[in-house]
Amino acid sequence: MSAIPPGAGPRSPSGTRRTGRAALVAAVCAALAAALTGCGGGEDPDAGTNGLGKLPPTKIESKAQAAARRAGTVHLSGNVVSQGRTYKLDMSLAKDGAKGELTTKAAAFQLLRVGDALYLKADASFWAGEKGGASGGAASKLDGKYVKVPAADPVYKRFSGFTDKDTLLAGLLGLHGKLTAGDRSDVDGVRTIRLTAAAGAGGTLDVSLDGTPYPLRLQRAGGAGVLRLDDWGKRVDLKAPASGQVVDYGSKIGKG
Repeated sequence: MSAIPPGAGPRSPSGTRRTGRAALVAAVCAALAAALTGCGGGEDPDAGTNGLGKLPPTKIESKAQAAARRAGTVHLSGNVVSQGRTYKLDMSLAKDGAKGELTTKAAAFQLLRVGDALYLKADASFWAGEKGGASGGAASKLDGKYVKVPAADPVYKRFSGFTDKDTLLAGLLGLHGKLTAGDRSDVDGVRTIRLTAAAGAGGTLDVSLDGTPYPLRLQRAGGAGVLRLDDWGKRVDLKAPASGQVVDYGSKIGKG
């Protein structure tokens, strides 16, 4: 009888078990390959996003600023500290104007700009309190009316910046100091990546990881306010108030 060649006999049970386990592990790894980085890797935080999280911080900032410039409109709300004054903003901004409300410690008033025409609507105490402002009788006539402010008037220069989308955002969105990025968060359910400047001292900016990389939340440097930015690209209905609601107070406003 001829000898049986080596390895031609039946496989041992232990060898069968080892082969079966290896096949099972391979099958599990293949099934999870789409969700895991290799067999045993972690979840990809950028899966399903616009890919912004894979970019350097300076590139993220420039893309957010470019998206803000391209958008026709935005709704801006929150607090801003400017020249020692704290303003609470609730403004809808467009390329050709804006509307909304500003609130200070002393007063609240509405702002409306249609093209170059700027209107303020406030109560009598606001106008009486302006430097060199209206007398009691004149202020009462302005109460609740839209006051058209001349372009050369100090009041126009003081408040028109709050109605200029490009100027306002350019001044707000620049962070100060070395940028880092990586923290993931969300703003109203929208996934974001956070830019941090100078270890937080230069401000933080949350940028959308979903769709267009719009800036969604800004914490300004030095405690100078926190702002939310939303409704990007949504229509803002701007029209001049009815003539019966307008007072053209001329150059008397803010003089003195």
